[in-house]
Amino acid sequence: MNPVAFHSGGVTSPATRDAARREYHSPLRRSQAEQTRAAVLDAATRLFSKNGWAGTGVRDIAAEAGVSVETVYAAVGTKAQVLEQALDVAIVGDDEPVDLTARPEFQAMSAGDLRARIAAAADLSATVNARTVGLLRALREAAAREPALAARLEEARSGHRATVRAGATLVAGRTVDGTEADGLWAVLSPETFELLTASAGWSTQQYRRWLAGAMESLLGTTTSRCGEAD
Repeated sequence: MNPVAFHSGGVTSPATRDAARREYHSPLRRSQAEQTRAAVLDAATRLFSKNGWAGTGVRDIAAEAGVSVETVYAAVGTKAQVLEQALDVAIVGDDEPVDLTARPEFQAMSAGDLRARIAAAADLSATVNARTVGLLRALREAAAREPALAARLEEARSGHRATVRAGATLVAGRTVDGTEADGLWAVLSPETFELLTASAGWSTQQYRRWLAGAMESLLGTTTSRCGEAD
């Protein structure tokens, strides 16, 4: 029994009863709010990826998530904010406030021999690109109409460029120069991923293999190719 729920006379006061109820229900409310937010962002990710920016409205997102329009605004925000936050989640794979570069899958690019480090980099790039490609396509569409989202697109590109350079340094085991880093940035871009997997019809595994070979070439490495194309 929690002693703070009782005053000295042994009878619970209205104020302490209310406090106890708030303390009890607060974790439940937080959990429900987190579940609602996740449902909204999952729905938004599917719809933006399939229908683009213009083809997706807040009402559509609400219907897909099984909530009201008001709930979408309360849980996440405006349509632009929903897209931005869905992208933030897609980049790292969850809603935890941990940067991609601090995560184990990123740090894996510094472990093992060169072949293992390149494989880890190819796996991570393929995974992140698969999660974000549809949202970034919607963001590029929105950027032509929404100045704030145009700025967000540039921020995403700049962040990706910095992340690629940091990852390349881990893989190579040395400081990479600007030309190497920018070459990798282009090769690892979601646009390249989309061209090869959507337009050219490559499998994700074929993309990973090609990417590993491209990274070897761009970093001036001598390991053999990680398999032939499918």
